[in-house]
Amino acid sequence: MNRRLFLKSSFATLALPAMESIGASLPAGSTGLNASGPPMRMVCVGNSFGMHPESFFPKTAGRNYEMTHLLSPLERFREKMTVFSHLDHGIKGGHFAVHSFLSGVREEDAKGMPDGNLTVDQRAAEHVGALTRFPSLTVGIEDGLHGGCRMCWTRTGVRVPPIQGPREVFRKLFVNEGENAQQKAANQYSERRSILDSVLGEAKSLNRRLSSRDQEKLGEYFDSIRDVETQLELEKRWSDVEKPKPPFPEPEDRSFVEDIPVMFDLLAVALQTDSTRIATYELAGAKFDTSFFGLSSGYHSLSHHGQKPEKIEGLVTIERFQMEQLARFLDKLQSIQEPDTDKSLLESTMVLFGSGMGNGNAHVNKDLPLVLAGGGFKHGEHKVYPEEEIRRVPLCNLFLSMLQRFGVATDSFGTSTGALTGLDFA
Repeated sequence: MNRRLFLKSSFATLALPAMESIGASLPAGSTGLNASGPPMRMVCVGNSFGMHPESFFPKTAGRNYEMTHLLSPLERFREKMTVFSHLDHGIKGGHFAVHSFLSGVREEDAKGMPDGNLTVDQRAAEHVGALTRFPSLTVGIEDGLHGGCRMCWTRTGVRVPPIQGPREVFRKLFVNEGENAQQKAANQYSERRSILDSVLGEAKSLNRRLSSRDQEKLGEYFDSIRDVETQLELEKRWSDVEKPKPPFPEPEDRSFVEDIPVMFDLLAVALQTDSTRIATYELAGAKFDTSFFGLSSGYHSLSHHGQKPEKIEGLVTIERFQMEQLARFLDKLQSIQEPDTDKSLLESTMVLFGSGMGNGNAHVNKDLPLVLAGGGFKHGEHKVYPEEEIRRVPLCNLFLSMLQRFGVATDSFGTSTGALTGLDFA
């Protein structure tokens, strides 16, 4: 196969949507895309440096656990959230493994996995496809320190970069493209169609010179091309649809810390208007301006506190702020009523908060801090899973449960061994 055909084929293959697992079924209580009632949504929020374990994890399991200092801003959501202990991906790498948070697979190990380092949010986005204007929405800010969060990855190993700052997110959601921009998009669409037509033509010509086994492989490739063509048609459809009216004026970009509540508000509106059903917020580490909290040391430095009380106090101040903003976001979702129902947006939105770093001071990726709220699960507990290495439960089991709740008919995800035991649908 000549180099030109290979490169074009790679371009086309990168856009392939996933097929649902053959034979997989949805557990009772799962919400499919065609189910009656509000659609299910998914929001994933993560930071680079984890949470101070002693200030985050409750000391007792079950329903009557005592709220810790970092969890206490979420007290009013106790019955609508679950805290998890001893879930992780069983990998090492410190800062350089944080990007595996939503996949369970490090970038360098992706080639050995059936779905690469595909993240749970992007798997859900494949399921939604073009039913919404944005199959997924990733926001945050680029953080070059140790690679930053880098939370979102496609099955082809391509990182999904965040939309940076409230202004850009606002314009993405609410500002319609001008006539010139629409024409440019139409030209790009025509160009991409031309590439696919060229690939298809060359592949058909090549087919006559192949063995029967290779012809079978090429037939599978033809199916991929048709899937890409369908995806392009759906993209073109959204280019002609007006965006929703903005609920507030365009915000100004201020600072990373000051922008956090505005970004959460924009995500809530994006879900409310069904502009997207999947959102991911990268709360990067180094971009936190600690002077906002009256601190002189940087966030990264504080995460390596060396057990010094004054540094731990500064670190927990930053982490407490994150939990307060998460609680504010849940308040926002709780205040929005779904159309034609008595349910809130929170009840149909699963919100995951966590990190790929378990303990920043020790540079370990074990015992990741995790909270799951909303989404129609039976909540109200601190679930503690086995700590012994031989009995440890993969975090991907939780992600599999989330995908099944989302309506994805699959019985595996990443390094999962099954759906997470003890986490049931309401």
